[in-house]
Amino acid sequence: MTQLFVGIDVGTSGVRACAIDPRGAVKGAAAVALAAPRQDGAGIDQDPELWWQATTAALSKLGARVDLGAVARIAVDGTSGTLLLIDDDGRPCSPGLMYNDARAVDEARRIAAVAPPESGAHGASSALAKLLHLRAAASGARRAVHQADWIAGRLAGRHGTSDENNALKLGYDPVKRRWPLWLDKLGIAPEVLPAILVPGTPFADVDPSIARALGLASSARIVAGTTDGVAAFIATGADQPGDAVTSLGTTLVVKLIATQPIFAAGQGVYSHRLGDKWLAGGASNSGGAALLAHFSTDDMDRMTPLLRPDEPTGLDYYPLPKAGERFPIADPNLTPKITPRPAEDHRFFQALLEGIAGVEALAYRRLQDLGAPALRRVISIGGGAKNDGWTGIRARKLGVPVSVAAQTEASYGTALLALQGPPQ
Repeated sequence: MTQLFVGIDVGTSGVRACAIDPRGAVKGAAAVALAAPRQDGAGIDQDPELWWQATTAALSKLGARVDLGAVARIAVDGTSGTLLLIDDDGRPCSPGLMYNDARAVDEARRIAAVAPPESGAHGASSALAKLLHLRAAASGARRAVHQADWIAGRLAGRHGTSDENNALKLGYDPVKRRWPLWLDKLGIAPEVLPAILVPGTPFADVDPSIARALGLASSARIVAGTTDGVAAFIATGADQPGDAVTSLGTTLVVKLIATQPIFAAGQGVYSHRLGDKWLAGGASNSGGAALLAHFSTDDMDRMTPLLRPDEPTGLDYYPLPKAGERFPIADPNLTPKITPRPAEDHRFFQALLEGIAGVEALAYRRLQDLGAPALRRVISIGGGAKNDGWTGIRARKLGVPVSVAAQTEASYGTALLALQGPPQ
């Protein structure tokens, strides 16, 4: 019987499960939708039991496509920074505060007073700020766990284990590979924090009752997971220093494999640990939203065949949807540069695409200035990756091969993590 390796992606809109064989070929996939989180002002939360119900439903659907009895290892990814508190038996003592929950403003100020600038725990939406906010009201709480941790813990029947990627926004130091001493100044007891493993490290067999209910082999191993963003990066196949992934969505997000950690707190640049390598990244406000400020999707589809990547407009744009930029230029007052405007709409459209490609190239140069290796290749994901004309424009600006990822699903990347174990 061919072994299978399963990745579970607990996302914002649903749970996806993917099974691959030892060669990395997809043998089956399934998805189950999730209801939207509750929102009250800056507070955004969800009942963790909904995650579990969707996870077991997705695995059951997957079981109709593949033999779950052949599964050797399972890994789980979740949204970065989503946190809840649990009791000694793993029962939730709080709602799950979602990755974009930003109610913990006061707690973020306390963190800012003691945490070093390079820590991933800064900001009201950090997992650490959520922990400080929740612990005052969560009766019976014993542990803080991330979304991915809790699902993996349910599968294993054993809680209190996390990974180096999810733990970053809880204050974990990925350089020294330990919880930092400054957490003591916030009154964080060590026993509240999870034990941290390298992503992909097996830590428990599947719980026997879960195995029986889902048809899994009792020998199936649960391994430490990762965040959804890191999982999506792994899915692309990027694995060498200088390999980069650009996400062309509403915003422009760049990630690059480096040989040393890179931090620039003022620009939102931080690094996840990937075995003996590092995944450094930053996000610009430029991107799809800057295009939609001028053209509809239908307009852009109509003008795309008119693009001439080999005939640059010569215009030096810096497209933004509104004033303010994070990276590669940290300036909250930076105004969009989109003049002069050509008379023809399709020329203006091309100039905007060239401008965003210029921002992308500048972003990778900034990472290189901070210590990252030179670009080796760029893999594209997101809606904009489907535009061949834009890909040609970007290749000219970047000066390296630009391709479109064959796989982009986080569940596939997490399945690869289960297959390959800790990156070497």
